[in-house]
Amino acid sequence: MRLGRRSWCAGAAAASVTLAWPDGQACAQAGGAQVLVFVRHATFFSQETRRSPVIDPQIFVSDATAVEGVGPQSIEHAAGLRPARLDDAPDTVVYNAQGTKLGFALDRWFAAGGTADVVPRNGGDRITCSFQKLIAFGVYSLFKIVFSSEGATFTPLEGDAAANGFTARVDGSANVVVTALQPLQSGNAIVLIYHSDGQTHGASRGQLGVTAHHELIARLP
Repeated sequence: MRLGRRSWCAGAAAASVTLAWPDGQACAQAGGAQVLVFVRHATFFSQETRRSPVIDPQIFVSDATAVEGVGPQSIEHAAGLRPARLDDAPDTVVYNAQGTKLGFALDRWFAAGGTADVVPRNGGDRITCSFQKLIAFGVYSLFKIVFSSEGATFTPLEGDAAANGFTARVDGSANVVVTALQPLQSGNAIVLIYHSDGQTHGASRGQLGVTAHHELIARLP
């Protein structure tokens, strides 16, 4: 039997636990705590822009017919490259927009997942993130996205970027606790960014498609 969101959340309340709905949104617990489920950024982007098949605008694969140009999200890419698709072969080697191999295949990239526990604290939020199947020893950072009619604004989740970056373990797992001085609002999102140059960029995400690649995202309902 398939439960609707209201029934799903009601079950969470009755059990005194927080349950995440499969689309990456969440059910609120008493006291305002909630759990968010991260989804592939490629899937989120394609749904938001009504694209089919699902593409990842920040990761590229070899395609001899592709010409040099500007792709989705205004990312310039070299000739012979196109944005990766979710239905590309799992063992397809991936590149950045300039043609540099990233050292892994699509199956590694699309395998990642995770959750975020968001708990109100001292006027802000304590956010505990748990990730699985990230790129081994990959360097990552977490950013908050505020969506508006004028576009999206990105700021370090931690606020001043001091505790915003981390390195995944050899098995691709990571556990990160961040204190956000400003509480997350309905409609905001948390995005996990992989840094293919091996370094974080402070208050900046880095160059999209070249050194910075959105891997996972979770949006607050």
